[in-house]
Amino acid sequence: MEEQILVVPTSLFHRLGHFQGFSRDVDTYVRVLLDPKNIAFRSRSTVENDPGFKQLIPYMLFCFTDSAGEVHVFRYVRGKGMGENRLHGKASIGIGGHLSSADLDAEGDVYREGMRRELDEEVRIDSPYKEVCVGMINDDETGVGRVHLGIVHRFDLESPAVVPMETDIIESGFVPVREMLRDLDGYETWSAICLKALFGESPDR
Repeated sequence: MEEQILVVPTSLFHRLGHFQGFSRDVDTYVRVLLDPKNIAFRSRSTVENDPGFKQLIPYMLFCFTDSAGEVHVFRYVRGKGMGENRLHGKASIGIGGHLSSADLDAEGDVYREGMRRELDEEVRIDSPYKEVCVGMINDDETGVGRVHLGIVHRFDLESPAVVPMETDIIESGFVPVREMLRDLDGYETWSAICLKALFGESPDR
């Protein structure tokens, strides 16, 4: 049976306030978008090219601040076996993926359960950390972006200890943010948006 993934109507997102790029106004969006009466599960093949729906994606960033105060972020390249084939070969700072109807089988919130599953499937964090939801990503300028909506979570780790659990997470490691900002063209769009918004010289508000 084909995977059923979590979506919300794009019209709902527009009513809450359409934006292009990054928004820090998490409270405006997350509670309403994740309200059980607003979500649905539809077959992945049906919604992958249907801009009438937004697939909600937890997008997790792993950060470490060294003794000199410099921020390093976990970076990797997507291999051909990772999910969205339109992003293969691009550098990324985000771990995450689609939420499935299977996440309803677990106890608790479907979004948090799906986010935990994605985290466990893709990486292992060998460090204490603090996690906070820091923003939303929307990119209607690309085919991938038109059908996805990202919810960005920042994990601040005490040490740079993240281990890939998937063989298609390649060339991974913690890289100083200042180096990434010099080469944004090499990153997938969502990662470039996050880097500029959260770590750029004039971060978005």
